[in-house]
Amino acid sequence: MIIYETKTAPNPRRVRMFLAEKGVAQDVEYVQLDLQKGENLSAQMRAKNPLGKVPVLELDDGTCIAETDAICTYFENTIAEPPLMGVDAKDKAVVSMWQRQVELALMLQVGMCFQHTTGYFKDRMVPIAEYGKEAGINAAKYLNILERRLELCPFIAGERFTIADITALCAIDFARVVDIRLDDKHTNLKKWYDTVSSRPSARA
Repeated sequence: MIIYETKTAPNPRRVRMFLAEKGVAQDVEYVQLDLQKGENLSAQMRAKNPLGKVPVLELDDGTCIAETDAICTYFENTIAEPPLMGVDAKDKAVVSMWQRQVELALMLQVGMCFQHTTGYFKDRMVPIAEYGKEAGINAAKYLNILERRLELCPFIAGERFTIADITALCAIDFARVVDIRLDDKHTNLKKWYDTVSSRPSARA
């Protein structure tokens, strides 16, 4: 199996953490692409993922799976332990709910803030600074929701570490690039952050 990725990007890190938690990170070949040079937009990579995004998982039979959640779902369904996306119908729904909220309200907002305020991809998109600024505000507001949630349980989706925690950690770490950080009012979030970032998978 091959994963096409960019090691410094947040979504590939999510996949690496997921595989590390599953204990199979070493079983995959990683091919690095330079996003700033547009290596992900080559005809070869477009054939694997028409959107030209990373990461992309290429299976031994040539099947290519793009989108972080889809890649993680593949490994969740092929490697049972530990379960990172829920254990029964209710638990899977709760994990999916929090995973989607964290992805849309935090990870995506941080990504839009980065793209539209830094001009990193200005050769292939039109940055709109005001949109990027608003996205950053939205991301910072969602941290307050996570702070309240983590007052009720040790992990975002409940009592166990899940994919939602992986997504949140990667988003929060990436948010430093656009100067969005945890502050003193985020006591529960900071405690969670220390716990999750100390896991071996966080260094993947």
